[in-house]
Amino acid sequence: MRNRRWIVAMVALALTVSACGREVGGDPEPDATDDGAEVEPDGTGDMASGCEVDEVDGDLLFGNWSEYMNPELIDLFEETYDVSVTEDFYTSNEALLAQIRAGGADFDVIVPSDYMVEIMIDEDILLALDHDVIPNMSNIAGEFDDPPYDPGLVYSMPYQWGTTGIGINVAEVGDVTPSWDLLFDPDVAGALPGEISILDDPREGMAAALFWLGYDPNTTDEGELEEAAAAIETARDWTVTYTSDQYAELLLTGETVAGHGYSGGFLDSFFGVDNPEDYDYLIPEEGAVIWTDNMAILADASSVCTAHTFINFILDAENGAELTNWTYYASPNAGSAEFIEEEITTDPTIYPPDDVREKLVFLENTGDAEILFTDLFTGAQG
Repeated sequence: MRNRRWIVAMVALALTVSACGREVGGDPEPDATDDGAEVEPDGTGDMASGCEVDEVDGDLLFGNWSEYMNPELIDLFEETYDVSVTEDFYTSNEALLAQIRAGGADFDVIVPSDYMVEIMIDEDILLALDHDVIPNMSNIAGEFDDPPYDPGLVYSMPYQWGTTGIGINVAEVGDVTPSWDLLFDPDVAGALPGEISILDDPREGMAAALFWLGYDPNTTDEGELEEAAAAIETARDWTVTYTSDQYAELLLTGETVAGHGYSGGFLDSFFGVDNPEDYDYLIPEEGAVIWTDNMAILADASSVCTAHTFINFILDAENGAELTNWTYYASPNAGSAEFIEEEITTDPTIYPPDDVREKLVFLENTGDAEILFTDLFTGAQG
């Protein structure tokens, strides 16, 4: 595997697993005051957590997407605050939600995407944040400080943003039109000199097919969703796998010639090869998903003060830049701009121009239709 980020992440995970167990401080429960009264948020993100800026109250359990955190930042946080961080991974928003619902997600901080934040708020899964102990939220760019899925950032803080598109082996497929045809059109995808991969994520997988069909990726029309599922089922003839963490690796090892995946996941992987000119990341002309991943604290978190401190730490201008310089995803941190490498800030596949941005769509909470998305996508995989 030539993805430098994957290698470091696996080493970091191994070190974490071998580390000593989690220790929680002996302070009162973080959702209660000293006299035992429950703390209630006021709906504006000003929850009285009882924490101070930079306070820690135990070790941190961090639930994250794979290959999505610079391990040097974890090391720095541990050294600065004399706590241990255990990072565990999930493959999709739906997998995270299912784990939480089943009671098997022992996390303090998680990184859900935009529409999933809204779902988790509705289900009372997240803790209202204490803005007073997250002063670095002042670094957040204006376009991210009042999102529709969490107005006023009451329950979440933006982490990274990017797009979902297609990575290709240019040496194999040549100069092609940036289109979802590369995944779903029998005359295009079926004729590629190799196979493809599709994200193992119901909303993302269905969104790609819906864009290809000319439909809204947030549609709740059952007929349109069934058409999308049929497109995914047809694509099984040239699909080698459904994966949300190995799409770049498969492309680099030659097991696929095109893959559905996230902008930074591909771009960072291309950075680490000897022949980066042989690979490219495409944002399909029919439109694509734009997303914001966010840091949030679970309502039943054990180390609430440490969790707030960790979020504030990541929102530091230089730390935020270190994160983006490592992930190759765009930063929602305006304060980080001067510290981000120029090759990233000037790359149109990371920071798309306005004419491309106009065709990008955020995934939204579709309510009861979320189950239909998952069922149809799972059935189409076979």
